[in-house]
Amino acid sequence: MKKFLVISAFVLASTSAMAATTATTSQPAQGGFTGPSAIPAITTVNQAKEANDDAVVELTGYITTSLGDEDYMFKDSTGEIKVEIDHKDWNGVNATPTTKLVIRGEVDKDWSERTIDVNKVALAG
Repeated sequence: MKKFLVISAFVLASTSAMAATTATTSQPAQGGFTGPSAIPAITTVNQAKEANDDAVVELTGYITTSLGDEDYMFKDSTGEIKVEIDHKDWNGVNATPTTKLVIRGEVDKDWSERTIDVNKVALAG
């Protein structure tokens, strides 16, 4: 009788472990689309200063000044705008005022100003 209980407990434990493993691995993989967009990204600071809230931007230029915390001034050939870059969005890129960058993000339109909420920083190629 003891052997039967021990074997039953072992089988039950094995089945539970396999069910837990199957449940965690049967989740569908996260996916998405990578490619061209029907909505063109804004590509200059001058355009970004006139854009609507949440408009997609892809700007190429230079960070000229740190304003403290996660705020910086960004400049291209058309003008300068304040950008906010979270620490995680630097993606390991180290920059100086002479490092040409591509920043991707959205326009953040407040009552008095427009800024760029940056999602990704990359070196310009």
